[in-house]
Amino acid sequence: MSLHEYELLLCSVSSLRPPSPALGRSRVAREHARGLVGPMRNGAAGFQRVKRGWVWNQFFVLEEYMGSDPQYVGKLHTDLDGGHSAVKYTLSGDGAGSIFTIDQTTGDIHALRSLDREAKPYYTLRAQAVDIDTNRPLEPESEFVIKVQDINDNEPKFLEGPYTATVPEMSPVGTYVTQVTATDADDPTYGNSARVVYSILHGQPYFSVDPKTGVIKTALPNMDREVKEQYQVLIQAKDMGGQLGGLAGTTTINISLSDVNDNPPRFSKSFFHLRVPESSSVGSAVGRIKAHDLDVGRNAEVEYTIVPGDGGAMFGITTNEHNQEGIIILKRPLDYESKKAYTFKVDASNAHLDPRYQSFGAFKDTATVKINVLDVDEPPVFNKPSYVMDVYEDTPAGTIIGAVTAQDLDASSGPVR
Repeated sequence: MSLHEYELLLCSVSSLRPPSPALGRSRVAREHARGLVGPMRNGAAGFQRVKRGWVWNQFFVLEEYMGSDPQYVGKLHTDLDGGHSAVKYTLSGDGAGSIFTIDQTTGDIHALRSLDREAKPYYTLRAQAVDIDTNRPLEPESEFVIKVQDINDNEPKFLEGPYTATVPEMSPVGTYVTQVTATDADDPTYGNSARVVYSILHGQPYFSVDPKTGVIKTALPNMDREVKEQYQVLIQAKDMGGQLGGLAGTTTINISLSDVNDNPPRFSKSFFHLRVPESSSVGSAVGRIKAHDLDVGRNAEVEYTIVPGDGGAMFGITTNEHNQEGIIILKRPLDYESKKAYTFKVDASNAHLDPRYQSFGAFKDTATVKINVLDVDEPPVFNKPSYVMDVYEDTPAGTIIGAVTAQDLDASSGPVR
């Protein structure tokens, strides 16, 4: 493209706005046509104004035109056309003949069909004025642009929806959750067709959305996951700046509250009663208790400890990592005849505390455990492990030569045979 053609195109593009009614078509056209800048002749440095014969109106065509007649675009004219039908106008370039047609005599340009700005925003064409008899060019071929003027025919769309997001429970008001973005295919440089405003249709009063940026934040304090974990928020994007008559699109955001350690473990009851045979072996599990924590995962891990006292020497307790039960372990042998019952306290506390929520209260709970030792029927026990007796030879049968003694140590002891 020559320098002159570039300047001509620049003038055409910059003039694609409706002219002021006070100026009139011919005046505006001539001011644009005769205000072009070109190189000085004879190769001199700098620029000078070059008078051009081409005259045209500002060219733009409304998209989605639904009229029955071809849509008038504008008029080409040269100063050399004296109105005696001696000039013929021709058109070439984007869509010439198929989309745009020109009256060879008058220079009037029409669009033959409806156009879509989102498919093609402008067309670059070339015009030529020739002598109708000799077909000799009267002016150098000139290039101009027909711009498709936007109408609001596209609603905003959320190309990435539906969305999922997570925010910690108990978050303060104004905590960032996520951001949604709607795209409008209309012309952002013309009017308000592509100026989108966001609003929340469903999800209040829990969440809010910034009308300009689409940033979603928490709107209520102390939202508790243990009360409600899942929220579905419906966001609307409306063009025309949200004004009446604008087109709208919607998207859904599924928001989950993630867990924080804001709940202590709690025993389901304050007293546990266990029965253990006295024959239980050392190291065996003799009972299970459990404290429930409403939190999940790491925040629900429980540690159990036996409060020093009656049962501390006889029993220990560990945590089952799979179900967070407290398993009571026998540390020493039991003897029903020596002690028939043990009573002690057990504390259940969180393994991983969050200092932000310790002001809620003590993050532990206490329960009482009573263990009754069950008697087991044990065999009689001889008083001595062995006996030595002397007897004379030839002693008559039936003569008593000594005695052994055994005792039944069970509480419900019976006669020993």
